[in-house]
Amino acid sequence: MSAQDSLISELEDAISHGNDERRAKTLRRVTDLFVFGSGHFSQDHIALFDGVFTHLIAHIEQSARTMLANQLAPIANAPPKAIRTLAFDDAIEVAGPVLAQSTQLDNVALVENARTKSQQHLLAISKRKSLAETVTDVLVERGDRQVALSAAQNPGAKFSEAGYIRLVKRAEGDDQLAQTVGSRTEVPRHHFLRILAKASQAVRVKLEAANQHKAGEVQRAVAQAATEIQTQAAASSHNYAAANALVGAMKAEGRLRESDIESFAREHKFEETTAALAILSELPTHAVERAIVHDRVESILIICKAIGLAWNTVKAVLTLRSDKGGLSKYELENYLALFTRLKQETARHVLKFQFKSGGPSAA
Repeated sequence: MSAQDSLISELEDAISHGNDERRAKTLRRVTDLFVFGSGHFSQDHIALFDGVFTHLIAHIEQSARTMLANQLAPIANAPPKAIRTLAFDDAIEVAGPVLAQSTQLDNVALVENARTKSQQHLLAISKRKSLAETVTDVLVERGDRQVALSAAQNPGAKFSEAGYIRLVKRAEGDDQLAQTVGSRTEVPRHHFLRILAKASQAVRVKLEAANQHKAGEVQRAVAQAATEIQTQAAASSHNYAAANALVGAMKAEGRLRESDIESFAREHKFEETTAALAILSELPTHAVERAIVHDRVESILIICKAIGLAWNTVKAVLTLRSDKGGLSKYELENYLALFTRLKQETARHVLKFQFKSGGPSAA
């Protein structure tokens, strides 16, 4: 009889007739056998251990499960079913190490766990070496402040547009979260500006130290209103340079159509949408950006009406300024009524004398 067969027989006997101490001793033997040989086991061996561990987990006390979780969590080829069982354990002492470390948990399992388990489980997930957008979406939506802050502090975490919208919203009045989100190197520029617009002066000073590549923008934010940053920085933004080049070429070649603007907006391509509206309205990029990010809704409605855009396109553009990643039916109805009543001639007049002349915005 092989050592493994002997151990399985011992396991079954321990579960059937043994006490907690005997079961724990058997678990330690099985765990040691797996840990020391994990680098050489075949898939069949892994499956065998998976059955053994899963069977044991159902019959051992929490302290033994905790020991097992800590030993299996860092092992790349740990038995997958056992890992999942440990990850969904209600006791965070058991689930925590696995949720934070195990590469055997895929994004589907992490999302399911984050949607159903405790805040401590979410916090453990937020500390993983890398986090996909589908996972951070749930962490930011369902997690408490500690979870959101931990995810934002994780350099390996990726955030979707919706995730950044929620983070920026949650950062209002929370200096630590605002500084953390604003310090992320990949934070989209329009969200960085929103953070600056509502951050305290202390946070702006800290962002200057943490974001040397954005030092010019932050210094202006400390000395002036956040909207003035846009006037000075938009033209030199790398993202805007690429967007302006793309949209400019499309316009020169006669390929820039309204459907392109709608597509840009629906795909959350903020810079491309802004550049397209700026070119068609003959406004500076910063004026259009300010209308989308900071001004009242009437400002963007005026720009869109002046260049003759249809409501569906306008509605797509409006989603870029929504803090919730979407607009309510009531809001849309009100904006549609305003847009419908507004005459194109009036919009062009406002554009000429209030935007292009450098006077106050339409808001």
